[in-house]
Amino acid sequence: MFPFFRCPTPRLTHIYLTAQGGGEMLAVESASAELGKGLVGDRYHAGKGYWHPVESCQVTLISEHDLQQTRKRLPVPLENGEHRRNLVVSGLKTNTLRGKRFRIGSALFEYHKPRPPCGYINQLTGENMTKAMGLNSGVCLRVLESGVITVGDEMLIET
Repeated sequence: MFPFFRCPTPRLTHIYLTAQGGGEMLAVESASAELGKGLVGDRYHAGKGYWHPVESCQVTLISEHDLQQTRKRLPVPLENGEHRRNLVVSGLKTNTLRGKRFRIGSALFEYHKPRPPCGYINQLTGENMTKAMGLNSGVCLRVLESGVITVGDEMLIET
């Protein structure tokens, strides 16, 4: 008989919002995702961030795995949103989301593209975060169905 190994269900562990580019990332317990726009109250939703319109994201996501890889390269605090991503999830590697749709809470998202770190992160942290994050810098998402997401929600990936 083979032992049964259960993979952990991916979960939303943190939500961060900021009203404008360069603003402090604020941890919240829940947020509303709006179809085609992003998270209500966030800079991406309001169009008030530091990015080129072609490179913009509706929502950004990074995994606990990505953050662990970053910490190995540069021991800096990342617990308060210093990574500048909206959502943090546990139980998966972000590259497994490529080409997928998934539900968090009542909102439906889809993978859009990788989110390379920008040099602006270095200005905010005073460290070389862009180098430390490297290829583990998260991804951009699109909101396909509006809904509410809450810390602790399971991430249900569609096949």
